[in-house]
Amino acid sequence: MGTIIQFMRVQNAFDPEATSAMSAAFEEVCHALKLAAGDTHGREVIASEIIELARRGEKDPARLRDLVLRDDGTAQRPIRP
Repeated sequence: MGTIIQFMRVQNAFDPEATSAMSAAFEEVCHALKLAAGDTHGREVIASEIIELARRGEKDPARLRDLVLRDDGTAQRPIRP
């Protein structure tokens, strides 16, 4: 799987720590939703949600993951990797 970086409009908008957290959340959400690497639209939607949450200040990968999955309606409780 690719990283969230390919979906960022401005590649240097986040520091390396935030980018790493976002990428981890992105990978976990894509895995949980069983999004194939070729599902560009689905992966872009997920990336956009994570990027927006990070812009609002959320930098914890587990919280990012859980918030996106909760918004998607697929998570009843936090997922443990």
